[in-house]
Amino acid sequence: MVTPYRVDTPRADLDDLRRRLRATRWPEPAPVDGWAQGVPLDYLRDLVSYWADGYDWRATQHRVNQIPQVTVTVDGLGIHALHARGGGLPVLLTHGWPGSFFEYEAAVAPLVAAGFDVVVPSLPGYGFSGKPTEPGWDIHRIARAWAALMSALGYDRFIAQGSDWGTSVSTSLALQVPERLIGLHLVPPLVAPTDDDPTPAEAAALADLAVRAADSGYSVVHATRPQTLGYSLVDSPAGLCAWIVDKIWSWADHDGDLSTVLTRDQVLDDVTLYWLTRSGASSTRLYRESIAEVSRWFTAQTTDRVRVPTGCTVFPREVPRPSRRWAERRFANIVHWGEPARGGHFGAWEQPEAFVAELTTFAARL
Repeated sequence: MVTPYRVDTPRADLDDLRRRLRATRWPEPAPVDGWAQGVPLDYLRDLVSYWADGYDWRATQHRVNQIPQVTVTVDGLGIHALHARGGGLPVLLTHGWPGSFFEYEAAVAPLVAAGFDVVVPSLPGYGFSGKPTEPGWDIHRIARAWAALMSALGYDRFIAQGSDWGTSVSTSLALQVPERLIGLHLVPPLVAPTDDDPTPAEAAALADLAVRAADSGYSVVHATRPQTLGYSLVDSPAGLCAWIVDKIWSWADHDGDLSTVLTRDQVLDDVTLYWLTRSGASSTRLYRESIAEVSRWFTAQTTDRVRVPTGCTVFPREVPRPSRRWAERRFANIVHWGEPARGGHFGAWEQPEAFVAELTTFAARL
């Protein structure tokens, strides 16, 4: 059953958030300058102060409610999704962590104007979707749930698009139900490097991947102790903010000033969504379910072959950052390969115009 949905946050929840923010107990500053040990104290204190006394969730709520939304029960779990109709090709956009449907918000209207029907679900345990109460909600189960979601919304065939976890879920759709997909758009495709001599660009990508792997302690914690971490993320808004902002700042494409690509309000939209929905623990459990498998997809050779027509977009500050020749070993039918001039891990969020151009160019080639 498809049920219309509107965001309606109780005032008491916002009052409680402000109270907690104003009562934050702060640690001492790091003994080194910059971000080497995480989010600097002055940076976070300034952001938290604005969150408590300047940021307006009600304005965000009103803006989001201008986009049609639904909830659908799939596999026993309530799934929330933006669902805006443009009368043409249906496209399913899947986010990751620490993102949300906000990653795609600025892309919805131009995609609708271009004739797409746009569906942006929130992953299980994220945003306004339900939280799994049993293990087993890995990327493949989510892919099956997405196929059922699209059926419930009236779409037999559709384009599957994704980034971060969304890349893996969309790829799983292509492997499980290729007949349902008109096309597959990945930002980026997940594929292991080849064994032969790398080009300079490939060597740089491998070096960046090695640096990222050495700084992936967050992922290990998510995969091994999501419940323990969750107590802090659900109880302390400043702690939640630091945990998420650390990755947004580190993974976005900017020259030391995140506000040049994402405003404070955009960042706090995402963090506030995690806070209000108490998703600090539930969102991280997907790492326990699937991060080992997904990591193998871009570090070790896979044996599967994806034959669905595929579009690949690789933003210049993304990690991993595969080359086309690597990708062609797994994706047999690449019809579009794009490398925009700017953008990091959150391509659609940071550079929505470039993202829309990439997706529409790919769709035109199907």
